[in-house]
Amino acid sequence: MENTSIKEIKNLFPDEWVLLGNPTMDESQIDVISGVPIFHSKDKKEVCYLGRNMTDNFKTVTIIYTGNIKKIRTNGILRRL
Repeated sequence: MENTSIKEIKNLFPDEWVLLGNPTMDESQIDVISGVPIFHSKDKKEVCYLGRNMTDNFKTVTIIYTGNIKKIRTNGILRRL
């Protein structure tokens, strides 16, 4: 299992939720730079529930979305599509 850059992950799994093992974070500890792809799907719940049994060999895990999350602003309220 090898660390894969975010750019490569986005190319491999476009517009999908990806469960990453041992993620490497940037200096701000906000953005993920790389990680080991464990499980991926278009359905976030599927990644959470089916992927959880695959995380035993990793010290830390995170979930990322490789697409763009569209936001709509209505009456001052920010809503996601």
